[in-house]
Amino acid sequence: MERLNRRHALISLAIAPTLLSAEQAAAQGSGPTEGREIAPGVRRVDYTKRETMIPNYKTVSMRDNIYQPGASTSGSTMANDMVCHILEGELTVDTGSGDTLYKKGDVWSCAKGMPERSKNTGSTVAIMRVIDMLTT
Repeated sequence: MERLNRRHALISLAIAPTLLSAEQAAAQGSGPTEGREIAPGVRRVDYTKRETMIPNYKTVSMRDNIYQPGASTSGSTMANDMVCHILEGELTVDTGSGDTLYKKGDVWSCAKGMPERSKNTGSTVAIMRVIDMLTT
């Protein structure tokens, strides 16, 4: 085995960050106090809003809904079409056709006017990323 010299050590330090596991290298989520509380144990963090090139939509925006274990939202309807993705954890979601369990990595879409009821039925924090498709 070769001896480790300064060059090898520097190269190793330079590439070490690229050897992180996928979980460690994932995009950072929001902190526990960011955004605003939309229900007990549920915070909403708004990110960006831009014009879209998709016909019938003027803008798109992105936000995270962060659910503590056992926290839920209910009673509202979808204000617009949207695409949702679970970044972390799992949520049980009722969009009018019964409960569906969505887990980390799952994606689905919802139409304006559908009921929106979600509950974190897992034991860890759940993060639902939402892409809002806006006509205004």
